[in-house]
Amino acid sequence: MNHFINIQDIADLNHWLEKGRELAETPDCCKNLGSGKTLCLLFFNSSLRTRLSTQKAARLLGLEVMVMNFGAEGWNLEMEDGTRMDGGAAEHIREAAGVVGKYADLIGVRAFAGLEDVQKDRAEKILNGFQKYAGVPLLNLESATAHPLQALADALTIASNKKESHPRVVLSWAPHPRALPQAVPNSFVRMMRRMPVELVITHPEGYELDAFQVGEYQPVHDQASALAGADFVYVKNWSSFKQYGKVLSEDPAWMMTGEKLAGAHFMHCLPVRRNVVVEDAVLDGDRSLVLEQASNRTIAAQLALLHMLEAL
Repeated sequence: MNHFINIQDIADLNHWLEKGRELAETPDCCKNLGSGKTLCLLFFNSSLRTRLSTQKAARLLGLEVMVMNFGAEGWNLEMEDGTRMDGGAAEHIREAAGVVGKYADLIGVRAFAGLEDVQKDRAEKILNGFQKYAGVPLLNLESATAHPLQALADALTIASNKKESHPRVVLSWAPHPRALPQAVPNSFVRMMRRMPVELVITHPEGYELDAFQVGEYQPVHDQASALAGADFVYVKNWSSFKQYGKVLSEDPAWMMTGEKLAGAHFMHCLPVRRNVVVEDAVLDGDRSLVLEQASNRTIAAQLALLHMLEAL
């Protein structure tokens, strides 16, 4: 069964990127592949790009689409086995996932990290529960620890804009007033390690990413040094992993500016807080790739769905 849960589900990245270029030129080239099949998208958290791009991708492949805001419209789910369900949960994930699997040929799930219990978030109980009990291929629309669709869109964006064979790609932390998960940087780092790039990760001390997710790395704590000679600068906030879910710094000196960016391309997954994470001049400038990244989310979703449909 072909799931798309994490970067590791991409066996041949070069093949996927080549197919992505084909889809960019002829978006409806596989319009009959999903004919007669249904994709159900379950959102436990808010979404704009993921929701719309995945629906568009599905329809370009001929799929019917059902969408449910599970957190607002569905029953509270019990995740643990053997539990006496006399509390707030009205339905067990075994039945919920099993039922959705009877209505849909493919399922997409979006369920963020709670950022309170690291082991609970690592367990990915919602995502893994649907994978285990639904009986159909599962698409990760962003989970507690990973956002592979975004990372795939990022790879497509870099591949189509690079001028050097091995560009210098910098992932830079930026300030944010709220605690945000590590899902996007986790998947971005994993993806970049599969591409012919020089990856540099820069952040303040205390914001080291989970080595279990991204492997060991040597962070550069001096942002200016990290940015020197950059071809692409990917800016993203994330909360501390060591002090799990905590905001240790809101240092405005880490905001991305035009002076820092110099001649590099600017990347961000969106949504982004203007003049907190990045100044207007960068976001609106001719080196910004954020809208291209967002556009490539449709192609990324098509690629993932094509992979999943191969098993049907």
